Order: sequence, then C-alpha cells, then structure tokens
Amino acid sequence: MAATTMRLEGATMTVAMIDRAGPWTEEEYLALDQTSERVELFDGSLHMTPAPTLRHQRISRRLANALEAGTQTTGVEIFEAINVRLKDARLVIPDVVVIDDVGLDRLVVDAPSVHLIAEITSASNAAADKVFKMHCYAAAKIGWYLIVEQDTKNLRLYRLHGVSYVEHAVVGPGEVLRLTEPVVADIRPEDLHT
Repeated sequence: MAATTMRLEGATMTVAMIDRAGPWTEEEYLALDQTSERVELFDGSLHMTPAPTLRHQRISRRLANALEAGTQTTGVEIFEAINVRLKDARLVIPDVVVIDDVGLDRLVVDAPSVHLIAEITSASNAAADKVFKMHCYAAAKIGWYLIVEQDTKNLRLYRLHGVSYVEHAVVGPGEVLRLTEPVVADIRPEDLHT
C-alpha cells in the first residue's frame, strides 16, 4: 500500500492507495494498513466502501448495546466491525456480530464461532447487504442475519434454514423485535434511529 498527500479545501491529508492488482491472498489482505475505508476480501478481490456515516455508527452502537444486554448468561459477546472469515480468501467486516467468547487477541474470527451478523443498510450498500452478503453469510452457515434498514427503519431478522435464510421476523417503528437466541433482547427500531 502506498500513500499520497492531497490538498483539499486548505487541509492536507494522507490517503492510502492500494497500488496492486489482485487476486489478493488472505495474508496480503491482513497485512494492509488500516485505512479510513472499510476493506473486505471476497474470493481474492478487495471490496472497499467509505467509512460509515455518523448516523450509521450511532445505529451500530445502539444495536450492539441492545444485544449486549442479553449476553450475561449466554457465553457470547457482541462486537462491532471485526474481521470475520467466512471461508478461505473471504473476510468481511460486518457492522455488528454475536460471537462465542474466543479471546480478545484475535485478529480474525472464524464463521463457526459467529451466531448472528447484523448489517445496517444505506443507499450505497442495500443491494449488497440484501443479496450478496446474505448469500455469503448463509453459505458460511451463520445462524442468524439481521438487517437494519435506515430508509424504512425496519428490522428484518432471518434464520438459517438449510443452505439459505428464511424470514423470521420483520418489525417497524412502534413494534418490538424479540430475540430469544442467540441472545435474549427486545429491540425497538425507534431506539436505534432517534
């Protein structure tokens, strides 16, 4: 990874530039320096998106807090934006994850330790979250997938059934999403979006 310096409206900033063509190995991906973009690895190709908006970050934090309240006796932990290995050369950074207690010094958590993945959609990523990532998470046998829709404020919970997800529950503002596994939690859409 190289760096270049840019001047933008009177401010100077250093921007990371990836100056290599793929396919990327997992080792090369993990050796990348941290950037302001979210970089994921899909079968040797890098997928980059800008850092989330402040609204997105607030929803993510509130969702993680709501899920964490139900973890006292379950042996699982809640994290935001961690590396999850779905399979070789496929590493993603979901918005929120519910995982087994695997220790705090890991750089990557493998899919068998992941119970739930949550993604917060926006105009730029809704299709990827609702189609491509849903397929990838199901293929990795992640038991639960929660989509938080910023535009409608709906929460869509899917559970793994065989090799694909089936819709388990959909709630909108004024309703409550009740989770009984992998954590016990009541989540109100308006609590995430206000």
